[in-house]
Amino acid sequence: MSTTPTNEALQKLRTEVISAGVSSVTPVHVASAKGAVVHDVEGREYIDFGGGIGVMNIGHCHPRVVAAIKAQAEKFHHTCFMVNPYEVAIKLADKLCRLTPGSFPKKAMFVSSGAEAVENAVKIARYFTQRPAVIVFENAYHGRTLLTMTMTSKVKPYKFGFGPFAPEVYRMPFGDVVGPEKLKDFFLKHVNPEAVACVVAEPVQGEGGFIAPPPGYFQTLATICRENGILFVADEIQSGMGRTGTMFAIEHWGVEPDLITVAKSLGAGMPIASVVGRKEIMDSVHPWGLGGTYGGNPVASAAALAVLEVFEEEDMLGKAKALGKKLNERLEAFRKKYKIVGEIRGLGAMLGLTLVKGSQREPAADEAKKLAAFCLERGLIILVCGTYSNVVRVLVPFVITDAQLEKGLSILEQGLAEMSK
Repeated sequence: MSTTPTNEALQKLRTEVISAGVSSVTPVHVASAKGAVVHDVEGREYIDFGGGIGVMNIGHCHPRVVAAIKAQAEKFHHTCFMVNPYEVAIKLADKLCRLTPGSFPKKAMFVSSGAEAVENAVKIARYFTQRPAVIVFENAYHGRTLLTMTMTSKVKPYKFGFGPFAPEVYRMPFGDVVGPEKLKDFFLKHVNPEAVACVVAEPVQGEGGFIAPPPGYFQTLATICRENGILFVADEIQSGMGRTGTMFAIEHWGVEPDLITVAKSLGAGMPIASVVGRKEIMDSVHPWGLGGTYGGNPVASAAALAVLEVFEEEDMLGKAKALGKKLNERLEAFRKKYKIVGEIRGLGAMLGLTLVKGSQREPAADEAKKLAAFCLERGLIILVCGTYSNVVRVLVPFVITDAQLEKGLSILEQGLAEMSK
């Protein structure tokens, strides 16, 4: 006779069968989720301010996505697009080519994860330019594969003990004024521009601490790239899909990337990612040079198509803008009220608040950890990020109700008041 599992029992089994290298933020084991709310195996409700790390922009188990998954699953789960192609992936590619920024012909390819998308973007850039080097930024996060782990900035936990790393990756400060002289100096001291295939940047840095650059930054960077034959790659895996109030964050600066990576909320939880870019760049690679067994999986593609339909028909961008305005007002109020809150970072509904302490306003990592535990105990899931692990990032599903949002923010404020004592 089966019994209902408990968090404690599942946690015990988890420690016995899951690698210790795979950690979880909470000991809460999910039984179901809907919209912006998660229920654990013991029936307790949690408001989700993390969205599965930016994956659930349109909310958990959106009815349109669930229906699309069911309908496709009844037809076929997999053939491998490289063996027998199918309509649903082709239609998704067509939509992405039209949605992504850039007034030029585009093509797409599919993989299963964000790290794969970044890795393939670099492969394509190297093939097209016949150059080896890649420029990335401080505080960047691009994934955990060998190349993307190298491109990621933070050492522990992402890179610690996993070397040696991939060659020809060079790192610049992010958000500094990128004048021609400064970049010229970088080219003199670090890498010859004629050897650089691409610059890869998150329009708003995610894991690194929700950092947005100053006005004009990306316009200048893109111009310098173009003048030196370097491709500009926008990593929109966390900042895309409406999170900042535009479909893709790079649109805020009017920049048209040569290549763009999309994942996370594209599939609303289904494993799908894409590289979309200029036709001549995407077509430069020889046949069979790109691909993967599960790239553009039919069930995941159907989910992604449904996500894009939800954006079109349910005004998700409007919801994102309204949510961003509400969040910014409340977080700014917290900043003015509680000394522990430093700056409010980000753009639109992609916001983070830094926690600081002492007269020097140093990063308060321990307090951020305690705040997350405080909130979880009261029914709110929050995530901490940043180079110094002191940034509370807010990735609320756009479909959260006003009552749920108010309850979550009230819990967060209680925690900030407690940490301020």
